[in-house]
Amino acid sequence: MQTDDFEAAFSAFLDRREYDELGQCLFTFVRVAFLAGWKAAGGEAPEPQPPLLLRGKGERSPKN
Repeated sequence: MQTDDFEAAFSAFLDRREYDELGQCLFTFVRVAFLAGWKAAGGEAPEPQPPLLLRGKGERSPKN
C-alpha cells in the first residue's frame, strides 16, 4: 500500500499538461507503428485526416 504523500504526488503528476502531451505522443507512436505493420501486411493506408484539434466545431470524421 502506498502512502498518502505518494498518492498525492502521483495524482499531481497525472494532472500535469506534460503528462497529457506524453500520453498523446505515446498514442501517436503506437498508431504509426500499427500503420506500418498494416501496410507491410498489404493493407491500404487510410485517408489522411486533420488532427482532431484542427477540425471545425461539431465536424465529425467521415465514416467509411
